[in-house]
Amino acid sequence: MHPARPQPASCPAWYALAVGGVLTLLLAGCATTTSPTGRTQVVGAVSQEQLQQMGIQAFDQAKQQGRISGNAAQTRYVRCVVDSLTRQLPAGQASGWDVALFIDPSPNAFALPGGKIGVNDGIFKVAKNQDQLATVIAHEIGHVIAHHHDERITRQVGAQTGLGLLGALVGSQYGQGAASATQQFGGAAVQGVFLLPNNRTQESEADVVGQRLMAEAGYDPHQAVDLWQHMMEEGGGQPPEWLSTHPSPGTRISELERRADGLAPTYRQAQAAGRTPKCG
Repeated sequence: MHPARPQPASCPAWYALAVGGVLTLLLAGCATTTSPTGRTQVVGAVSQEQLQQMGIQAFDQAKQQGRISGNAAQTRYVRCVVDSLTRQLPAGQASGWDVALFIDPSPNAFALPGGKIGVNDGIFKVAKNQDQLATVIAHEIGHVIAHHHDERITRQVGAQTGLGLLGALVGSQYGQGAASATQQFGGAAVQGVFLLPNNRTQESEADVVGQRLMAEAGYDPHQAVDLWQHMMEEGGGQPPEWLSTHPSPGTRISELERRADGLAPTYRQAQAAGRTPKCG
């Protein structure tokens, strides 16, 4: 899931030339890795530190452009679910996640590198209980821990389409003019790359990772099926427009059902271990 895509900013001529000069260096630093589902990924066009800073910048821009909810109860509810999920992540990833609840009727959410999660209050129309809200949030966290943002940026670099993003990395090397242009165009480019729709492969993978994460946190993985059925109902029998890059609803629900049965022991073990979230 993802927020509305921002309009791209145009770049001056020198900017594209500067980017062309560093493409080879950036791509030379790329590497192949294996995703949580065993898929080969090409990542590493930027460092993890840079990736996290870009996530923080995109999150700050989303908060500046959106309306933050003043509903303290709903914010605590979302925070509780986020905390219960992130506690199951590996050391170094489990703490420090920042949460924002936006006033937006679209039943949507997103997560970014750097530990940032945004949730639209429209999600409560389809997430009827804490397990269904956990489905949404765990799916978005799945994009982060499966390195989908890293993969997307690396792909953008290879296609030479992330000009503003790349310029932000090297602008300081080209004098004050470059630095000024980086400040003007870099932010829009970073947000654009980070908040573009995921492709279907990534969406399916986030389903797999997220459904396992919610089961490990003590949420019923079968509730993921109900959540996506509510998504369909919200769209009048068709998924909302922003789900166009996701797997077909029938396929998605069938896969969620199949995996939920397989994750039932994980869920029972989590409950037996005392992981019984009581968020709402």
